[in-house]
Amino acid sequence: MKKIFYAICLIFMVISCKKTDAKLTKIIAKTIEIDSTIQPSVALKTVISPYKEKLAAKMQKVLSYSSEELNKKDSVRQSLVGNLMADLSIEMVSPLFNKKTNETIDFVMFNYGGIRAIIPKGEVAVERAFKIMPFENELVVVELTGEKIKELISYFINNKKAHPLSKNVQLTIASGNYDLKINNVPFDSKKTYRVLTSDYLQSGGDRMTFFKDPVKLTKLNYKFRDVIIDYFKEVDTLKSTIDNRIIVK
Repeated sequence: MKKIFYAICLIFMVISCKKTDAKLTKIIAKTIEIDSTIQPSVALKTVISPYKEKLAAKMQKVLSYSSEELNKKDSVRQSLVGNLMADLSIEMVSPLFNKKTNETIDFVMFNYGGIRAIIPKGEVAVERAFKIMPFENELVVVELTGEKIKELISYFINNKKAHPLSKNVQLTIASGNYDLKINNVPFDSKKTYRVLTSDYLQSGGDRMTFFKDPVKLTKLNYKFRDVIIDYFKEVDTLKSTIDNRIIVK
């Protein structure tokens, strides 16, 4: 009798373990509105709160000071915040690039839309760097032919925006033509030039396709935001000017 019982149990076990092909028969969707009636989880809030407070303290840490508002609307082709971002980048990155390659950076170009916030008058905290550059973009150096530099300048002129260019550039635009100097030396179309920019733009972002397929690409493993933060730490008072790097006649 026991043998028969065990045999029956074994048969049921084999049947229950048999694999069957699962098939999706129905999908049910439900919309759950998130509003003030939904109360936060006390347990989850308790876990998150210490990290939130620590992050808030870090973001509010004052790094520098600005004696005036640095905004994006100071001039047709320049802005105080754009000039500052371009100039601080070449200042901070040049020693690193020189050590890595034994070469120098000729100038910097970013895009107008990439600078996402102004710098208000007063104390400048870590949070401001995140507002200016909320993306994880890294800086790179591209070596471009003279023809590529011509494309870059044509883009700058035709786009009619204050794309940040460092003070190494002296560009005069007049009657559909232009005069270009780089580091006070007339542009030479037969030379190559090393331009500091972001990896986003180097990949053709904002239609800056002239950065693609350079003669040489040097990755620096240095985030644009970190460059800004490091500069803010070093400089007591932020200063920027609208100068003669771009002249429109």
